[in-house]
Amino acid sequence: MLGLAAALIVGATLVYTQYLVQRIAREEQEKVALWAQAIQNRAQLVNKTDSIFKIFEAEDRKNISLWADANKFIAEYEGDGDIYFPTKILSNNTTIPVIIANEKNEILFFNNFPKEKETDTTWLYQQLLLFKQKNPPIDVSYRVLGKTIRQYLYYDDSYIFRELKNTIQDLVESFISETVINSASVPVIITNESQDSVISYGNIEEIGFSDRFDHSSLIAAMKGYNVLEVELVKGKKNFIFYRDSYVLNLLKYFPFIFLAIIAAFLLIAYLLFSTARRSEQNQVWVGMSKETAHQLGTPLTSLIGWVELLKTRNVDSEALNEIEKDIQRLQTVTERFSKIGSTPELNEEDLNEVLISFIDYMKKRTSSKIIYEYRYELPADETVPLNRPLFEWVMENIIRNAIDAIQPPGRITIEVSDAGKFVAIDITDTGKGIAKNQFKTIFRPGYTTKKRGWGLGLSLTKRIIENYHKGKIFVKQSEPGSGTVFRILLKY
Repeated sequence: MLGLAAALIVGATLVYTQYLVQRIAREEQEKVALWAQAIQNRAQLVNKTDSIFKIFEAEDRKNISLWADANKFIAEYEGDGDIYFPTKILSNNTTIPVIIANEKNEILFFNNFPKEKETDTTWLYQQLLLFKQKNPPIDVSYRVLGKTIRQYLYYDDSYIFRELKNTIQDLVESFISETVINSASVPVIITNESQDSVISYGNIEEIGFSDRFDHSSLIAAMKGYNVLEVELVKGKKNFIFYRDSYVLNLLKYFPFIFLAIIAAFLLIAYLLFSTARRSEQNQVWVGMSKETAHQLGTPLTSLIGWVELLKTRNVDSEALNEIEKDIQRLQTVTERFSKIGSTPELNEEDLNEVLISFIDYMKKRTSSKIIYEYRYELPADETVPLNRPLFEWVMENIIRNAIDAIQPPGRITIEVSDAGKFVAIDITDTGKGIAKNQFKTIFRPGYTTKKRGWGLGLSLTKRIIENYHKGKIFVKQSEPGSGTVFRILLKY
């Protein structure tokens, strides 16, 4: 029930978090859409304003052409006709800077320049070069006494037109700046028509890009996402590339991060709970073992005294020897229980001798219908670090479980072999076998298939091998009705 409740809480949290992420994503997309629409509207405004300026430019050209005609008329005037209007036209030009030069590019006349610059010849000739590059010249040549005087009129934009041009340029620059600043916090760049140069950019740090001068890499990093095509200046296309904001990308991954945090929390809680449970189990086992050893001590002392008394009564010596062996066995069992909970001492033991002695003891206490086989494939003098009483307890637990599982007649085989860094001890029986889904379950405390017993034998066996001897014990092979193979791995 607790697991189901936790799953429901986690599921509900993830669903609600995903809902929030999607809602925020939609809101940000709407902001980007509004921002994009604003870009289009502002670009249209710029283009319309530019069209108006084209009209002003044409008007300037028309006015200066009229001024040139008036100037030519006066130059060719021979005293016939009214010169009022031509003179009026010449005097009305107070805004368009003009320069008249001959074929040798010598300045013959200039007008509408700052007073302080009128005596600066070098500056005037610089203006002449600029005027030539900016607008095509107007031929103002005239004839006097049958001779043609070649002259050309050069001009710049009028002061009013220049102010308007500066205004439009400021508007374009302001548009570019605001496009970047008011970009809904998304990474954005504005490129030229050929998409090989960045005009402006904003929030590119959010995509991990810091080299603002590497235009090709920056454009490549932004391509493939969202793009808008605008005309900041009529006839010239510009492209705006933008990506999702850093915050939105974080929100996309938030559910997974949240799930990972929950998983880590549950894992830590599980580990703490398991550690606490194992500690509690250890305390129970240690307390039970110590108490068992203490309780066995008193009757053992009494039994030893009774054996000594029986020796004086001429009781059969063979029977007394077997009783003494059982008493020694009880003393070994008592010693085993007393060692639980403390770190046992490991000694280099002759494994072959330990196993032969153990098998000999078990044979005398097992039905004759159960046959023991023993195969030892290690060198005769090979030793293994062991705590002999505890290891014999392990073997006894496994063998007794095997005996209980066998329907006589049966066979128990013990094989010792080299397994690299370990000594492998395989105990095979012809019993009823174990289902595969129980291979690990049988080592849990309290698990038993018997009508009697506490289900602690194999649990203590695993503890002795893995905790005390730093080895391994597991079911190597088993199938119901085909017997079982336990494997013990001990370090050399």
